[in-house]
Amino acid sequence: MAERVLRSGRRGYGRRMVGAQSSLWRLDGVLLVAVAALSVVGTLLVWSSTRTWAPGSTGLVKKHMLNLGIGVVLCAMTTAVDHRAMRAYAPLVFLLSLVGLGLVISPLGATINGSHSWILLGGGFAVQPSEFAKLGLLLILAMLLAQPAEGSDRPRTFDVVLALCVAALTLGMVMLQPDLGTALVLAVITAAALIIGGVRKRWIVGLTLVAATGVFLVFRLQLLEPYQIARFTAFLDPGVDPRGVGYNSTQSLIAIGSGGLFGKGWLHGGQTTGRFVPEQHTDFIFTVAGEEFGFLGSVTIVLLLGVVLLRGLRIARQCDDRFGTLVAGTIVCWFAFQTFVNIGMTIGIMPITGLPLPFVSYGGTATFANLIAVGLLQSIRIREQQQYA
Repeated sequence: MAERVLRSGRRGYGRRMVGAQSSLWRLDGVLLVAVAALSVVGTLLVWSSTRTWAPGSTGLVKKHMLNLGIGVVLCAMTTAVDHRAMRAYAPLVFLLSLVGLGLVISPLGATINGSHSWILLGGGFAVQPSEFAKLGLLLILAMLLAQPAEGSDRPRTFDVVLALCVAALTLGMVMLQPDLGTALVLAVITAAALIIGGVRKRWIVGLTLVAATGVFLVFRLQLLEPYQIARFTAFLDPGVDPRGVGYNSTQSLIAIGSGGLFGKGWLHGGQTTGRFVPEQHTDFIFTVAGEEFGFLGSVTIVLLLGVVLLRGLRIARQCDDRFGTLVAGTIVCWFAFQTFVNIGMTIGIMPITGLPLPFVSYGGTATFANLIAVGLLQSIRIREQQQYA
């Protein structure tokens, strides 16, 4: 009897091992390689941009590598969860993200770089709940819009209204911080989910008019913070105050332009070493790539980010599950928008909004959120591959 139980246990363990190995083979290897390459490049750039001033010379790069390690674990854990089961937990994830945003606007919140978006944990660590709010909003919108109305392939009107309500609540809490950059990403996530979900055109037209009216009123009533107004001023006329509001834009263009075709070489960037561009390890990390790796190195980073987007689109297109398609497609739009804005503000075609470059910029919470999103893409990929196995 004991031997029979032992053999049965071995067979069960063997089946689990085979299943795990089968899941590993179904991962999108190209996506993983692109994300890994961007993370390695990002680590090199963080080291170059912080080595002359970070505590202990290697303090920030060590913390960045720790954050990457935690992010990889979170990515693996998310990959192991069936994305269809994630649909049931979407309300809980969304509520937890709202709790985090609520804590930020409470006395527990802290202000960094003019944005009251952080909760300090001690030991030099801080968390930015608005990054997790991207995931929470994304999942709840996908859950609400994935269920089509009876006899139709479009979501029900009630679900669309509810989706707009949860989006407005999240956006409102983020704008109270205020964090305009993250609010723009949340708006893009909402718009992407509605379009991919197949809402009627009148909803899109109406929301576009509402958004345009809102932007007009924000500027008309002067609801922006002084530093946000200064950023738009510098974008419209970078030469208006090259030592003041236009300083970041001017120095960013100088750093990128000085790299030429092949760059000055890693750790040999004069602008980077001299810290002429503020926040070069986070929002302006692309300037480090431009100066030290040159045009070819910068294009390589853009191509790797393009690979991530294309693989995400492929996963969304091949998914037969509406919830999975919504999640994957919205993640791609999130990454694409944030990439365009970050690189655009360093080369002067977008205003400065404080958005990091996915997988490249130094960061903790942003790194976690990005890698969890990659885990969601891999989870969708694995289950769709299993369906056709």
